[in-house]
Amino acid sequence: MPLTLSTLSAGIIAPLVGFAGTVALVIAAAQAVGATPAQTISWLAAICLAKALGGMALTWRYRIPVVMAWSTPGAALIATSSGIAFPAAEGAFVVAAVLIILTGLIKPLGDLVARIPAGIAAAMLAGVLFRFVADVALAAPQAPLLVLPLVAIFLVARLVHAASAMLVVVAAGVALTYGLGLAGPLPEGAALSRPVWTTPDFVPSAILGLGVPLYLVTMAAQNLPGLAVLRANGYAPAAGPIITTTGIVSLFSAPFGAHSSNLAAITAAIAAGPDSHPDPGKRWPAGIVYGLAFIGFAAFAGFFVALFAAMPKALVTTVAGLALTGALMGSLAGAMAEDRTRFASLLAFATAASGVTIAGVGAAFWGLAIGLVALGVERAYAASRGVNSR
Repeated sequence: MPLTLSTLSAGIIAPLVGFAGTVALVIAAAQAVGATPAQTISWLAAICLAKALGGMALTWRYRIPVVMAWSTPGAALIATSSGIAFPAAEGAFVVAAVLIILTGLIKPLGDLVARIPAGIAAAMLAGVLFRFVADVALAAPQAPLLVLPLVAIFLVARLVHAASAMLVVVAAGVALTYGLGLAGPLPEGAALSRPVWTTPDFVPSAILGLGVPLYLVTMAAQNLPGLAVLRANGYAPAAGPIITTTGIVSLFSAPFGAHSSNLAAITAAIAAGPDSHPDPGKRWPAGIVYGLAFIGFAAFAGFFVALFAAMPKALVTTVAGLALTGALMGSLAGAMAEDRTRFASLLAFATAASGVTIAGVGAAFWGLAIGLVALGVERAYAASRGVNSR
């Protein structure tokens, strides 16, 4: 394996950035669906193992740096859900994984997903993410000595090196929390992770309100951009088999609590970019190092869950919100990019951001539905008047 110092460095930095930046969001997602501490540890460990093994297998098979990540927008979607029990959430994860597998295997299904207007899909995602970013402002008055310095650090760090900004914020946040005496005691006996099997429960409202949106945001906001990053760095990824593999590892990890695993985008740019190695053909070992790092994170998932359990809520809220600012900016830009879908996208965004639950089905689904209905009405009206709305 042609491992160089720069490739090794990229393989280490990428998982540190990816893990530190959004681990708080995964823990928040687990708490939202009522996971116990043991189930939360199992969730984090299972998803770390899933993306480690899946990415290493794909990297070795194709000799390109394929790195996987957990679905960050998916975790945000789960964290904003309400009234969904943990087994029902797992059932939704299984359905999302099966849909991803089918998308990789059946090209027409992938084409159907691609036909969903990008603006409306982005608006739905923006609505989900908005609440997390807005919560940072709400947390500031509650703990100003903690939140405001972290926001200031983030503003500077993202200008110096955007990819590492959240790593700096997390380190500063933990240090500041202990310095201000805001940390609680670390729970005992939670250092190492243990897998916990929970039999999934297939509840129609959870499948419709969580499973389908999770599938859509994972494909639109993670897998497709992940493929684009690989292509931009000179690779020709086998899209079908790669997407199928992400679904398979998600399917096997779901009963242990894990939500969707998918292709990485930002961290993929670190491992697959020229900083990893000038020769694209010699960058693939970074994917192996990346996977080994996440196996280590999986082993000590219990420690990270315990650490965040000892942190004040304001810190977790701030870290999660700041980590999603980039994704929110991209989603809002995509939602408002085209005149022909702008109004429908606005309705989708407002509905998804509202947090409304109807018939047990969450706001993300209703946001997508109202956006598609509004766009359909506009197009039907335009067609009746002989106007081309496309």
